[in-house]
Amino acid sequence: MSDIHNSVCELSVQVETIRIVQLTDTHLKTHDGGKLLGLDTDYSLQAVVDLANKEYPKPDFVLGTGDLADSGAGDAYRRLIGYFDQVSPEHFWLPGNHDLRDVMIEVGGAERVPGEIRVGAWQIVMLDSQLPGEVGGHLGRPELQRLEECLNAGAEAQLHTLICLHHQPVPIGCEWLDEQMVSDADSFFEILGRYPRVRGLLWGHVHQELDKYREDLRLLCTPSTCVQFLPGQQDFAVDTQAPGYRWLELDADGAIRTDVSRAVSQIFPVDREASGYL
Repeated sequence: MSDIHNSVCELSVQVETIRIVQLTDTHLKTHDGGKLLGLDTDYSLQAVVDLANKEYPKPDFVLGTGDLADSGAGDAYRRLIGYFDQVSPEHFWLPGNHDLRDVMIEVGGAERVPGEIRVGAWQIVMLDSQLPGEVGGHLGRPELQRLEECLNAGAEAQLHTLICLHHQPVPIGCEWLDEQMVSDADSFFEILGRYPRVRGLLWGHVHQELDKYREDLRLLCTPSTCVQFLPGQQDFAVDTQAPGYRWLELDADGAIRTDVSRAVSQIFPVDREASGYL
């Protein structure tokens, strides 16, 4: 494990409730105006940023949970900083299967890709589920060991925990996407079962919304800021829903309040006949 993976970012806030905006799967291309399935991903991200600023201004920070650049291009991450800065100067990134971690760090700095964020009564553990060269997710022994070390430290400090990763750790009901879920999720949940102060899991990757519980654990995934995938499908299919974001409020007592909002007032042309995009 690298020092970067183990780094802890401590944020000072003067409020008991932590306010967060999650922006995920932005898929920015190398050049401004690049398109994914016919959709200009810079245009759609700006629309979602404008919506978040209107509805949920001045959050404490932004979480970008992977597939931020469609091919790991440095220019894409440089533009990403400009978009995220419009929402909050504090933003933190995770690599997805389309990202390049080294380039993310080179452009954004290691402080944007921390292993853990501590803020108020919470720790936010940022897990790397990227398996280089693969579409699907995997944590692996070093990352699972780091998770347990973080949770031990958080429990000693009596912190509540939100865990963020890119790939889904549970099936979502899309057969083609569930082939890409975290391959060692059983080991992941075995660890979580020993730490009742873990309140929620938050991820991206699936370009759709989910909010449910696994016993007392909140499971959350969030629409992309660009193209959406149709839920409940055996094979790849594009949804008609608009791009969106998620806001979260983490209370000092461990409660999580959250919802998704979409940029429904704009038109986002997408190639809905596409059979894939990788």
